[in-house]
Amino acid sequence: MSIRHSLAAGLLLIATPAFADPVSDAVDADLPDLIELYKHLHANPELSNEETETAARMAAELRELGFEVTEGVGGTGVVGMLKNGEGPVVLIRADMDGLPVTEETGLPYASKKTATLANGVTTGVMHACGHDVHMTTWVGTARYLAGHKDEWAGTLMMIAQPAEEVGQGARAMLADGLYERFPTPDHAIALHDAANALAGTIGVGEGFVMANVDSVDITVYGSGGHGAYPHTTVDPIVIAARIVDALQTLVSRETNPQTAAVVTVGSFHAGAKHNIIPNEAKLQLTVRSYSDETRDHLLKGIRRIAYAQALSAGLAKEQLPKVEVKDEYTPALYNTPEQTSRLKSLFTERFGADGMYEVTPVMGGEDFSQYHRYDREVEATLFRLGAVKADAWEAAGGDATKLPGLHSAKFAPDPEPTLRAGTEAMIAAALELFSE
Repeated sequence: MSIRHSLAAGLLLIATPAFADPVSDAVDADLPDLIELYKHLHANPELSNEETETAARMAAELRELGFEVTEGVGGTGVVGMLKNGEGPVVLIRADMDGLPVTEETGLPYASKKTATLANGVTTGVMHACGHDVHMTTWVGTARYLAGHKDEWAGTLMMIAQPAEEVGQGARAMLADGLYERFPTPDHAIALHDAANALAGTIGVGEGFVMANVDSVDITVYGSGGHGAYPHTTVDPIVIAARIVDALQTLVSRETNPQTAAVVTVGSFHAGAKHNIIPNEAKLQLTVRSYSDETRDHLLKGIRRIAYAQALSAGLAKEQLPKVEVKDEYTPALYNTPEQTSRLKSLFTERFGADGMYEVTPVMGGEDFSQYHRYDREVEATLFRLGAVKADAWEAAGGDATKLPGLHSAKFAPDPEPTLRAGTEAMIAAALELFSE
């Protein structure tokens, strides 16, 4: 596979094989329709657990191809099964939900959708994380595999998953019997578009590539009163501030410097008036790690530090802070080495070294991790798909910090090279895994 750069109208990345290739040819033929599907999905996003119309469209696409389709798995999830003789079971997943972001791309197919959140706030809704790209490549892959059954044998399991953005969708589908009602996969694959890589390039990382994600709420109690007489109170704001300060040592002094860990206090709320010391203060934390051991240490440390600061302020044991680890925990994303190495070699051969980019572990989260975590025998790989327009990439000098990131109101993947490479890569990956 070679990468050609055309400078006729600005730098444009076009990935093409150096040899006649039925997958590439088929993707090129389907690309105009896939781009139209992408624009439709982009213009019509739905929030987490509300993906009813999106799920119906995904189900309809699969039924048209002859899949046995089950809807309503884990909420709005869709499962499509296509049996084609004896062979491995390969799961291909796409996530469906958009984000509460008001789009600012100025694209002719920009989302104009709005929604009212649970807190009463009305917001725009946007596919600001590229799930429209994921679904479109997923459909393109299903089309090819359904139309070329002579090229593979086994069982194809297409998963359209809700609620990735809130860390609930994969867990809900598994809890609804995904691996019991349907065949347990031997292999699971997915992709995620990247706002830090040139459109049409592929990135693959082995082992841990994304983090455990925990959310922790801390309510700090005190004894409020008049701000002019602080000696008559036990100030929960001061206690909470001490907790915030002490939490910094969990990573800097209690965690091996070579071990990835993050404890961030993202919210600190207390009081309502200048001269009133409140009865309580509230903190919200995000906690990131890779290993179960590090995660356990951080969560226990948060509780220990919160209690210690309260006791040092003279509070009784019954007034200790309430430390609540929220149940939307997302485990670290682990790309199983054997399968991932195999696919990385496949992609490098197909797209060439210039069509690949390095992927380093990050502290973001992705609930595709659940499919391997639920059954460690399932080999799993999530690879990255560059989505940045060539002219924007060139103008930024390859510095991703100068570009709109994921979840930005200005995030706008370049449809043609992104969808072409993503669909081709996913098809090639599936054929490779079916070939064993």
